[in-house]
Amino acid sequence: MTKQAKNQPRIRYDEGCLGAHALNLVGDRWALLVVRELVFAAKRFGAIRAGLPGVTASVLTGRLAQLEQAGVVTHDPQAGTYGLTDAGHGLLPVLQALCRWALTVPGHDPRRFISPSALMISMGVTLRAGPDASAGFAFGPEAFQMHLQSGVLRTTAVADPQAPFVLRGDGNALAAAVYGPQPLAALVASGVVQASGDLDRAQRFIDQFSLQPRD
Repeated sequence: MTKQAKNQPRIRYDEGCLGAHALNLVGDRWALLVVRELVFAAKRFGAIRAGLPGVTASVLTGRLAQLEQAGVVTHDPQAGTYGLTDAGHGLLPVLQALCRWALTVPGHDPRRFISPSALMISMGVTLRAGPDASAGFAFGPEAFQMHLQSGVLRTTAVADPQAPFVLRGDGNALAAAVYGPQPLAALVASGVVQASGDLDRAQRFIDQFSLQPRD
């Protein structure tokens, strides 16, 4: 086998369809979810796996290698991190489209595990409408800052969110704050979520997100 052949991604679907070509590159189980975990920032192996608790170390190693071979993921051996290439970042609209579609079909259980990156991506899809605002979300080792301006939500990974309010907790706790029926003040009082800054402003912000499909 030639070196060029060894470097070719494995063909799963022998078709000329563009969708099949895409699935040949990112269609394996866990592949798109690995991309999800790297959308906002490069991460070390352990941090990626923390966002994918159902994946084994060996499977994750294989998926990272496949995605690197496909030109979707890049590996920095000196820093020990994996990040997305431009082609990898181009998959964000695909993940968002899948989230929008998932809102229209039954069976979604928001109580299941959700990673910080997954929650941030979902919020970009479930935003309804509202005034310009800034928000901070902190998940222990991961933190994000959101800016809503003219109906466009921009999310950035940061070390320390600087916003009128910051909500703190794990992915499921903050998902409950954003999408659940309980008021934010009640979740803070019960210790489910920690918060600093203007709670009224925070409540108005999270009220703009809904898991109901758009009309």
